[in-house]
Amino acid sequence: MSDARPFEHLQVRREGAVEHVVLDRPEVRNAFNPALVRALAAWAASVAVSPDVRVAVLSGAGRVFCAGGDLASMAATIDATREENLADAAAMAAMFEALDRLPVPLIGRVHGTALGGGVGLTAVCDIVVAAEDAVFGFTEVKLGIVPSVISPYVLAKIGRSAARDLFLTGARFDAPRARALGLVHAVVPAEALDTTVAQYAAEILSAGPEAVRCAKRLVREVAGREPADVVPLTTGTLADRRVSAEGQEGLRAFLEKRRPKWEGS
Repeated sequence: MSDARPFEHLQVRREGAVEHVVLDRPEVRNAFNPALVRALAAWAASVAVSPDVRVAVLSGAGRVFCAGGDLASMAATIDATREENLADAAAMAAMFEALDRLPVPLIGRVHGTALGGGVGLTAVCDIVVAAEDAVFGFTEVKLGIVPSVISPYVLAKIGRSAARDLFLTGARFDAPRARALGLVHAVVPAEALDTTVAQYAAEILSAGPEAVRCAKRLVREVAGREPADVVPLTTGTLADRRVSAEGQEGLRAFLEKRRPKWEGS
């Protein structure tokens, strides 16, 4: 285990090819402020160009995952101009986009509560493991605002019908419902969070590094398009993977009944 690059309000450590990033504002329930938004965007940019990272894990310090915006930041928006609020929202949007486009798998480890932008973080994670007592909520309308910036990522995961219910009511919901909606992939006792996250990471690490990155990119490029429209993309991608060094090694290892030897592993 080694400590990685320092970022404000984040704990970052590396365990082999797995990078752990922990929201580190437990005194305010890991709520967003401008500095945390900047730090997450900078961290995502650093991981995107790091060849040594194959999996990233996002979690929160203290008793909760992320409670959304912090009180001080929300209070500041009251007296801010529309242009200042637009700049603040743009920074938040850029941060979510950077996390969503992370080339390596991002696993969310959720405990306690995930509210507002905190649920947005789970929406940009590829895999989410939640404690069985975790609570979620798009609570923005209770404050007279809306889950606008996170809406593209949330809608991609839970669909329009669920969003109409949860966005409009601002009601909180439990981990089993989050799993039923596709927001969460595994619900486990709190004491099993780390073990389950490690199991997901191990599965990813057993696969071809380039193939995993390609598969993640494929989801983004194919989602929402007509099958006929993506034939050149899907057939070309498969052909490219088959003739790649990694694809050749994986197929040979399967036929020879041995473990593949991935480049850089």
